[in-house]
Amino acid sequence: VQLQASGGGLVQAGGSLRLSCVASGSTFSSYYVAWFRQAPGKEREFVRAITKSGSSPYVANSMAGRFTISRDNAKNTVYLQINGLEPEDTAVYYCAATTRPLAVARVASTGTYAYWGQGTQVTVSS
Repeated sequence: VQLQASGGGLVQAGGSLRLSCVASGSTFSSYYVAWFRQAPGKEREFVRAITKSGSSPYVANSMAGRFTISRDNAKNTVYLQINGLEPEDTAVYYCAATTRPLAVARVASTGTYAYWGQGTQVTVSS
């Protein structure tokens, strides 16, 4: 599967963005999908993940309130809604996918995901 992330941009603090991850080349409904982000000089960190059926129990503790993940399998798309953006949210956001069932022990590990999109830049100004 190929993943294409989009929707990033420059926004003011307090604003919102909806990122999209569009998949092609395979049956998208067979994949579990996650969003990660990477700020300059920092490691890539897990944000949120969604199951094949659309449930999303996996979320980084610090992001539970402002980050919402959803998917539309008919459109081969997973979304990440970010509300109340803060300058600390500035990062490149990546979507990633795997066919292996997610588990709490490894959902936040980049090694869990075999497929990655190219990333979309989110910049939040104060």
